[in-house]
Amino acid sequence: MAQISLRVDDDVKRNAERTFDAIGISMSTAINVFLKTVVRENRIPFELSADPFYSANNINYLENIMQDVKDGKAHFAEHDLTEIE
Repeated sequence: MAQISLRVDDDVKRNAERTFDAIGISMSTAINVFLKTVVRENRIPFELSADPFYSANNINYLENIMQDVKDGKAHFAEHDLTEIE
């Protein structure tokens, strides 16, 4: 039996333990379920995605806006700042 050592944020660990306790399994069991699913499905068993800010569509959109600013096509309006209490 192999042993894995890893670092995780204290809050993440605490909250994960609460969830696993509510489900009725240990942290070790949960990690084993995850690893067995990875092996069985030959993939990470949930979707991973990048920050949409860095998507190709958004980068293209931002570059177009910057070009409009450089070309003098962008129009900015002054506005008053509103304080929220």
